[in-house]
Amino acid sequence: MPARTKQRKKTGRPRRGKIPRANQKQWSAGQWFEKLIGVQARLRAPGGCPWDREQTHQSLRTYLIEEAYEVLEALESGNDAKFAEEMGDLLLQIVFHSQIAREEGRFTVADVICEIHDKLIRRHPHVFGEARVKDSREVLRNWEQIKAEERRSNKKDKSRAGKSAPDEPSLLDGVSSGLPATLEGLQLTRKAARIGFDWNDASGVIAKMLEETEELRAALKIKNQPRIEEELGDLLFAAVNLSRFLHVDPEIALKKANAKFSRRFRTMEAWARETGREFKDLPREEMEALWNAAKTTEGKSGLRELSEAQARK
Repeated sequence: MPARTKQRKKTGRPRRGKIPRANQKQWSAGQWFEKLIGVQARLRAPGGCPWDREQTHQSLRTYLIEEAYEVLEALESGNDAKFAEEMGDLLLQIVFHSQIAREEGRFTVADVICEIHDKLIRRHPHVFGEARVKDSREVLRNWEQIKAEERRSNKKDKSRAGKSAPDEPSLLDGVSSGLPATLEGLQLTRKAARIGFDWNDASGVIAKMLEETEELRAALKIKNQPRIEEELGDLLFAAVNLSRFLHVDPEIALKKANAKFSRRFRTMEAWARETGREFKDLPREEMEALWNAAKTTEGKSGLRELSEAQARK
């Protein structure tokens, strides 16, 4: 069933913090997973759901991204039942893609699980082997070294199979260009920082942002559009690097900023309607005054303060 048309039950919701059971049988995770695989296989089989049968890896891309963001939203809400539900929706996407691949004879969900199982064992020799580490920073360094060794091994295998592979490995290998730009930038700078290519402190990154801002201003003066795009990209990249340095996920930070802007803008629209006008019809100065009021208090008191200030003029 399409993710956007899921029907949520209005009654019988578990209390906050309670994770619902599908039924009273206390089956193991493995048993439930097998049932889930069976349900998705049935939906894709002849006589199953027409919508499910029409889907491909390409058509499901949007849902994969949407479900991941809904998991993040549920995590932020603190509602465990919602968190568990949304993680289930995300898990369904993995099962769905795996079912399509199985039908095409490429791989199965068992292969997916086996790959991540073996990877976790292989990349944690300090837990499952004889290696020793001092702290999490050393864990990350070892992780990158193991990944580099895996890439070299994979390239050798491709070469033996007659497949082309890049000649020279890079520490940045493994960062997908298909990621959203902020996440790609975050991963690129994180990988570089792990081998010591990093600023000493946040002030260096902030200074870089100021430098990029000046270069953007210079591009604006000469009205060079390609240069403007390049310099704006450099400024955004520096902002992403700063977020990584400050241990802030830029995608989540920007999503929160988006939500804050939307909340304040809707508040301004509501305040304008209370005076019998539409926000779009207000003069710019009044728009700015409403924005400052919404920004200051995020509530009705902001409008009262604005009204009182106008009355005193």
